[in-house]
Amino acid sequence: QVHLVDSGGGLVQPGGSLRLSCAATGRISTINTMGWYRRAPGKERELVARITSAGNTNYADSVKGRFTISRDNGESTVYLQMNSLKPEDTAIYYCNLYQPYNNYWGQGTQVTVSS
Repeated sequence: QVHLVDSGGGLVQPGGSLRLSCAATGRISTINTMGWYRRAPGKERELVARITSAGNTNYADSVKGRFTISRDNGESTVYLQMNSLKPEDTAIYYCNLYQPYNNYWGQGTQVTVSS
């Protein structure tokens, strides 16, 4: 079993920055993908960014150039640095870990971008 704890959300003004963190504990495979998804009010959950254990990344078009995902394999932790935040980035952000045959989710952290 794997347990994810995500944190770092909050209220920020447009143009501001936040950094999300997610720590994974438990039986973690050396081969996995960690990432962030978000669900905005009235919308479906969508991929924001993800990173493989080899360091390969991909991003949603809407966040390219503004968000950066990184990970510390030794600590099984993934980060999401969010810059130039926009009101449309407001959502609950969920950490995700996928490893062969299993998919795990954090409890979610609220990000609100508003003046």
